[in-house]
Amino acid sequence: MTQSTHKEERNSSELSKSEIRNSNSEILTVSGLRVYFPIYSPFLRTVTDHVKAVDDVSFSVKAGTTVGLVGESGSGKTTIGRSIIKLAPITGGQIKYRGVDIASMPNRPFFPYRKKIQMVFQDPFNSLNPRMTIYQVISEPLEIHFKDWNASKRRERVAELLKTVGLEADHMERYPHEFSGGQRQRIGIARALAVEPEFIICDEPVSALDVSVQAQIVNLLQDLQAQLGLTYLFIAHDLAVVEHISDEVLVMTGGKIVEQASADEIYSNPQHEYTRKLLDAVPQF
Repeated sequence: MTQSTHKEERNSSELSKSEIRNSNSEILTVSGLRVYFPIYSPFLRTVTDHVKAVDDVSFSVKAGTTVGLVGESGSGKTTIGRSIIKLAPITGGQIKYRGVDIASMPNRPFFPYRKKIQMVFQDPFNSLNPRMTIYQVISEPLEIHFKDWNASKRRERVAELLKTVGLEADHMERYPHEFSGGQRQRIGIARALAVEPEFIICDEPVSALDVSVQAQIVNLLQDLQAQLGLTYLFIAHDLAVVEHISDEVLVMTGGKIVEQASADEIYSNPQHEYTRKLLDAVPQF
């Protein structure tokens, strides 16, 4: 396939994603989600209780928007993200992606959704295999989801992705330890974009970065959303970051969502005491 043909395919894909964004339909609907982890007796190894990491949580995400999920460590927000992509066991409830319940779906039928739903992880170093080159890291999902692509086409795609996230194509032969934290997170974003997803779960993608680099990564995510019509679930503990990127904000504590409103409403008129505490913790300059 020629480079011009490949670009035409990409332009067509971007157009369809923009149309999806403009439709403003719900892409993800979570209803009554529960994720309980058992507590075992140290002697009899029987279940004595449960940790209710996520307890009866419901929300929806519209296509082309960003929903911020904010709360302290241990509030259950990361567990929600992991449960959507089946990295955490679901005790009960529904997770519907474009109207299809994926919560109870076995792994084989769920496989196509692994292409539609991707995740950017918190730690940009531990999420990248140190023994793999950047080319290997980004091309690995291409080998899984685009089996008919040859090596030349995969290499072209990796080069394109690196440029998209602000890196150079010749970086693909380097290893993760040769990059800064911000650059590694850009690589993680490129890997998530590789299979052309619709929905990306951003699990505290900037919390391990310097403040100046945080702004660069947030701006990159916003630019990519505008270009590709992406939908984000943006998980964070910092309300200041969430305010900058989110259309709607969910405030979570103790496994429950205690407040849900637009970003403007959350910051101008918080209703829950915990939300007010989070706002009080935001540095004022």
